[in-house]
Amino acid sequence: MLEAEFDKFAGEYEQAHAASIRLSGETPDFFANYKIADVAARMARRGEKPRHILDFGAGVGNSLGPMRAAFPDSDIVLLDPSSQSLDIARARFPGQAAFQAFDGQSIPFEDGQFDLIFTACVFHHIPEAMHVGLLGEIGRVLKPGGSFFLFEHNPWNPLTRHAVRNCTFDENAVLINAPEMRRRMGQAGLTRTKTVYRIFFPHFLARLRPLERHFAHLPMGAQYFVHAVKPGL
Repeated sequence: MLEAEFDKFAGEYEQAHAASIRLSGETPDFFANYKIADVAARMARRGEKPRHILDFGAGVGNSLGPMRAAFPDSDIVLLDPSSQSLDIARARFPGQAAFQAFDGQSIPFEDGQFDLIFTACVFHHIPEAMHVGLLGEIGRVLKPGGSFFLFEHNPWNPLTRHAVRNCTFDENAVLINAPEMRRRMGQAGLTRTKTVYRIFFPHFLARLRPLERHFAHLPMGAQYFVHAVKPGL
């Protein structure tokens, strides 16, 4: 089901994404870049230099450019159930990562293989009944002490809800609020978590974005991320 759904939209993903976020005044590249910048900054503060990175639900590879720039020496794997999306990513970024299809349920890697796992706006496309199982799989392939960053749309932000309603590939999306996402992560064994809310100002107020660090705990940003550290170290 997941493969068929995402294969359906693979070729038009970029145009549909750009159209859905038009009200923000930003491009898809802006959203990909800020996410990786946030991840890199938090990893640097922790003194972590990940050797092995997994982009879970990587789609057509929008995060790979900034990820490769931020982590030039890392081995990066893009994982997705849509083989057509991965074909597009492979053509866009030849030789810059490994591209791995999977069945949408079992991650085809050994336990503790990755220092950093990243996922961006993926879980709202996945049926709720599969969340804890997939989060458990992510925890399984994450090294003890490794970091998992999960970015999602914030359903408590009205502009986010508008964008999702008007996006063709979000037609079956079910948005998840941050407390509920943390609860599901906890059920999967990812208990050391912190939530950060992001993107409070549209482009025409971009000069105010340096103030966002003071609002990171307020649940009104357009998106949020949960940073989980796997227990064990």
